[in-house]
This record gives sequence, structure tokens and C-alpha cells, in this order.
Amino acid sequence: MKIYTLSAQPGRSVHCKTLCRNNEAAILCLSSRLSGAWPIFDLRDMELLTALQRHRHFAHAAEECGISQPAFSARISNLERHFGIAIVNRGNRFQGFTAEGEIALKWAHRLLQDADGLRQEMTAARGNLSGRLVIGVIPTALTFAARVPAMIREKHPELLIDIRSATSDEIRRDLGNYRIGAGISYIDASVEKALRVDVLYEEDYRLIMAEGMSDATGSISWREAARLPLCLLSRTMQNRRIIEAVFSEIGVKPNTVMETNSLTAALVQLEGGNAATIIPGQMVDRLPISRSLKVLRLTDPDITRTVGLLMPERDPEPPANRVLADALLELAR
Repeated sequence: MKIYTLSAQPGRSVHCKTLCRNNEAAILCLSSRLSGAWPIFDLRDMELLTALQRHRHFAHAAEECGISQPAFSARISNLERHFGIAIVNRGNRFQGFTAEGEIALKWAHRLLQDADGLRQEMTAARGNLSGRLVIGVIPTALTFAARVPAMIREKHPELLIDIRSATSDEIRRDLGNYRIGAGISYIDASVEKALRVDVLYEEDYRLIMAEGMSDATGSISWREAARLPLCLLSRTMQNRRIIEAVFSEIGVKPNTVMETNSLTAALVQLEGGNAATIIPGQMVDRLPISRSLKVLRLTDPDITRTVGLLMPERDPEPPANRVLADALLELAR
């Protein structure tokens, strides 16, 4: 590491011990200190912050970023010194971000999203859109969303679509914090006005169970379903809250014998004949459901919920967002 010295006037000099890449970067850094201008930081610093958020461990975050742990810690410390605040709570190990650090993280994600949008525009101008778009998807819409990357890859092979399972609450939080670029979730009156909304489909519900659990065929009432042993998704998920609201509305308490945040675990219960489960109708043809299981439409009442694409209103809009919206709307037709 080189140490640069810049003198603004006789008898006054400042040393730069930051990890500047070249003389020009050092001069800009030193000039900002002498002039009192806002200190310089770059996108690399934002990448380090978000890596630390993902790993919550300095050494692991440094490894992802391809630098040594001391160099990683030094850059975080330089950011704190520049801003004049503590970004990270420190002890013998990483203890989370301070309130000011959470603010820095929100802007870090936004700056990185905007930088990626710029790269997308530049590559699109050359006729070869590339980049990365992270999508948060509610678990019950994963089989729908999983069909999109192949559609997009046909026209844009260098555009990476990163699908992450998340609850509806997590999706709205992460959209607000710029941690994801888009979300597929339930649409209701609580959706923030700052979000663009595209309706994709109406979700209805099916009961799946082993043949011997009920004599019903074709359909079954919610009241009858409540008497069966049920394996339902976790209470943190909006799908579960929707189902619970239906049971509450008709005045019955479901016989819930198991809760899980994994549809795979629920399917295992079905195969063993231990419990029935309730899933959206659009998932039935997309899951590996055994032919020995019975699929019944839930009625009395007939319930549907709207699922849609949520994206922040951005101007200019990143090309990947437009491509994603077009692909999803085409798939939903």
C-alpha cells in the first residue's frame, strides 16, 4: 500500500492511507479532505457492505469479495470514518449493523441496483442485454415463476434471473430496501403506492389427500376439510393467513397436525397418508403429486386471491425489469 502526501499550502499536508488504486484516486481523496468536501467512496465499498449483510461474518464476506479480512475491515472502518458514524456493531465478532448502518445498507443496495441498470442499458444498446435481476417469490408461486428464466434465456442468454423464496412481508420489505429488484406476491389494498403492480393470476385452492381419507369426489367444502388432519404452511406466510381467515369466516377451527415452510415436507405427509394439505390450484400440475392422491376443489365458500408482479417505480426503468414483466404477463395469459 502506498502512502500519498498532498500539500495545500506551506506547512499543511495530509497523508492518505486509504486503499487508493492510483495517484489520481489518492489526489481526489486528499483534496476532499483538505477542502472539506464530502469524502469519496466507490461502488466497491457498497459491495462490501452488502456482502457483510449476507454473511454476517467479516472473514466470510471478505472471501466472497476476493480480498483479505484485514483489507475488508479497513475499508469498512474507512467508510465509518468518512461518514463520521459507526456502521457496524463490533465485539469479539460481528454483532449486526447500527441504525445508521441500516440506512447505509439501503442506499448501498439502491446504488448497486442503479449501477446494474446502467450496465444493462449499455449492453442492451449493443443488442446483448446482460446483468442480474433478483426476484422474491412467495412459495406458492414458485412453480409459476420457475418457468420464466427459460423464456427469457431464449432472447437474452446473458441475463441472469435469481429467484428467491420469501414471504409476502419479506418481499415488500426487501423491495423497500432495494435488496431485490422485483417480487411476485399477493396483491391487496396494503400494497405501497410507490410500487408498480401487474396482475398475473387469481389463486384458488385445492385439498390434496390420500384416497382413503374422504369419500368426497371433485370438490369438498372448507368445513369438511377442517375436520381432516391437515399439514399447513407456517403462520408467517400469507397463504396460511388466507386459509385461516376462511376457516374463521365460516366459524370452524382446522385440525392442524403439522406446520411447515416447505411444500416438499407437506407432500411427504401426503404420501404417507398422515395428513391432507391445501395448495393453490395452479400448483397442482407443476408439483410431483402421486396419482394415488386425490385432488379436490375447495368450495363453500369459493375463494380466490390475486397474485401479481411488484416492482419499484423507477425512471429510467432497467431493461431487465421490462423483460421480466413482459415474460410474466405472457406466461399468465
